[in-house]
Amino acid sequence: MKLTDLNFHHLRYFWMVANTGSLTAAAERLGLRAQTLSSQITQLEQTLGRALFQPVGRGLGLTEAGRIALRYADQIFQLGEQMAESLGDEQLDYTLRLSVGIADALPKTVSFHMIEPILGMQRPVRLVCQEGRFETLCSELVQHSVDVVLAERPGGQGTAHLQVAKLLTYPVRIFASPNLKQKYEANFPQSLQHAPFLMPSRNNVLRLKLEHWFESVGVEVTVVGEFDDLALLETFGRAGLGLFAVPAMLIEDVVRDNTVVHMGDAQGVVEDFFAFTHPRNLNHPALKLLFGLGGMANPNTNPNRLD
Repeated sequence: MKLTDLNFHHLRYFWMVANTGSLTAAAERLGLRAQTLSSQITQLEQTLGRALFQPVGRGLGLTEAGRIALRYADQIFQLGEQMAESLGDEQLDYTLRLSVGIADALPKTVSFHMIEPILGMQRPVRLVCQEGRFETLCSELVQHSVDVVLAERPGGQGTAHLQVAKLLTYPVRIFASPNLKQKYEANFPQSLQHAPFLMPSRNNVLRLKLEHWFESVGVEVTVVGEFDDLALLETFGRAGLGLFAVPAMLIEDVVRDNTVVHMGDAQGVVEDFFAFTHPRNLNHPALKLLFGLGGMANPNTNPNRLD
């Protein structure tokens, strides 16, 4: 079967019956006779070469083929509704739409500051943000599903042909509960020898940087936890289970309730944050701003970023 063989009116009829569980109820909502509706669905089944419904008691139930068809039909008609809503926007020709993929290892506050310059544009911007694995988001970027990907790494698999810009750079600072600070603050950083430490998972660039720093200052910490989510890592740090390191930009968020305090800096360790896009997207006004094109400054040129 080819896509051109599929009658989307028939597919919608099937979708209505599947969601109502009744030919009669679906026929009433569609303004059709139940007999007409049944005939249309039979034509769809003949096109697909599969039975979509089976008798269940006095009603109808989906076959395995019907369940698969319903899953796709849900996506098709959901996208159709979204398209109609988007095209019906009176500000469509003036509002800029930007689909942003945010790598799941990227702190939420950092992602906001990365796209903050866009929010000051004269034209209104409608952001559509989604979070996911970096590799998956880059694949979606190539497939036109997102316009830009924000991440904590400078590249990776599938990024060779992408445009990349470093947007932010921050020093890395170490935090601890007051009790742990009192225990390990003397002669920092050598005092960190065998100190309990909460680390990012091994797929996080910061993990490698911290390990190199510990080696350079001649200490070996005791890793008591590893986390994909830095917000979760911070929660465990607040509970006093270990020291932890985060970019300096997050300091206000981290110390807001005095459950943790600044222990010291990982001297020479910085965390860089990057934006990726496909070259074809660089005509987008918002991406021109982010990537420093068209005479607009790249946010990374701000000298205060390392304060």
